[in-house]
Amino acid sequence: MVPAPGERPADWWANTRYRQAVEEQARHDRGLTGSSDPFVCFYHDVPRALAEEAMTKTRSESDAAYNYPWPLASLPPVPMRFVVCTEDRFFPAALLRRVAAERLGVVADEIAASHCVALSQPQLLGNLLDSYTRTAVS
Repeated sequence: MVPAPGERPADWWANTRYRQAVEEQARHDRGLTGSSDPFVCFYHDVPRALAEEAMTKTRSESDAAYNYPWPLASLPPVPMRFVVCTEDRFFPAALLRRVAAERLGVVADEIAASHCVALSQPQLLGNLLDSYTRTAVS
C-alpha cells in the first residue's frame, strides 16, 4: 500500500479502486482473487504445513493505524523501488503496477509469487532485494 499525501489507509482502498481491481481479476481467474479462503487468497503457493504455522502467528491490526493520514506533504526524495507479486490474489498485480506508476513514478519489479512471497519464494525475494543494494552501491 503506497500512501498519497494526507491519505488515511482506510481511504486507500477506495482511492485506488481496489474493489474494482479485485472484481476484474476474479473474472479472469474464476474467483480465486478475493477468495475468503486464506489458503486460496494468501498461501496458495506456500507449503501447507508452513502456511498453517504462519496462520497461528497472525494478529489483528490496530484500527487506529487505518485512521491516521499519511503525515508528510510528499514521499521522501529517495530512490524508490516496488515489488509486485504476479500471483497475488489479494492485491492484483495490475492494481499494484498502476499504483507504483501513479504514486511512485516507477515501473515495478515482479516476482511470480503469492501475497506471502517471503514464505513461498524467499530466495527469489532475497536475491531481488539484494540486487537493489548492489545497484545502489555501484
